[in-house]
Amino acid sequence: MAVDTSEVMITQEQIEKMLEDVSSRINRDYEGKELIVIGILTGAYIFTADLTRRLNMPVNVDFMQVSSYVGTESTGELKIRKDLTVDVKGKDVLVVEDIIDTGRTLALLKDVLYKRGAKSVKLCAAFDKPDRRVNDLVPDYCGIVIPDEFIVGYGLDLDGQFRNFKDVRIVR
Repeated sequence: MAVDTSEVMITQEQIEKMLEDVSSRINRDYEGKELIVIGILTGAYIFTADLTRRLNMPVNVDFMQVSSYVGTESTGELKIRKDLTVDVKGKDVLVVEDIIDTGRTLALLKDVLYKRGAKSVKLCAAFDKPDRRVNDLVPDYCGIVIPDEFIVGYGLDLDGQFRNFKDVRIVR
């Protein structure tokens, strides 16, 4: 199957601006506090790294790996493949995701983190596709709202490929 990824949706410059906007809001909201940042693997690893380097407060970074997609389709099932190594009890937590699509993954994670005793849980997404939402989930920090297109690059993939693009491209 030939995949066309030639159409750029979001440029490197737009990503840089988004990072500055999102990090400045987080810095304002968490000034003087400590924060646990949980990046969602594998798609959010680049966004998590870029974002945390711009944060001014003490940050403890950890990762979770979850899977809910096969190819371009959501399976509707969440599997936790890598769990946290840090204790979130009594802590402010920021979950960093590459993209919010249906909202199922983050809704489940938010619930799990509160059950583990997190003081607060806020959601941050580089990209948001509200047209695909199946619940009322709204990210606390949203980078760029996008139309209902399957995208790759800046950490996002199609079956493990194309994460290394520095911009975001539409899959045709």
